[in-house]
Amino acid sequence: LEPDVVVRRQEALAAARLRMQEELNAQAERYKEKQRQLEEEKRRQKIAMWESMQEGKSYKGNLKLNQQEVEPGASASAVPKSKPNKKPLRGGGYNPLSGEGGGTCSWRPGRRGPSAGG
Repeated sequence: LEPDVVVRRQEALAAARLRMQEELNAQAERYKEKQRQLEEEKRRQKIAMWESMQEGKSYKGNLKLNQQEVEPGASASAVPKSKPNKKPLRGGGYNPLSGEGGGTCSWRPGRRGPSAGG
């Protein structure tokens, strides 16, 4: 191998590593900023909840309203699905403890005493 080819390869490798590191740093900075915004939003909600509690209002209702204001598109896009009518697996009179209506099998305790065998 020629030395100038090796040097060019190493420089290209170093440049690629530098670009990748800069991209990673930018992603980390965006993530930190997003986390800061989420923490600030949580702090605002807690303050609003505390103020409504001090005024004697229901803070749970306000929290639900705040969440709906934050995500209006998410609730509109979700289509409620109707559940199909399913019949129950067993009849209404089934009670496993009573021994009635359970079927043909029933549990009986084993014989007392030492096992016979030898």
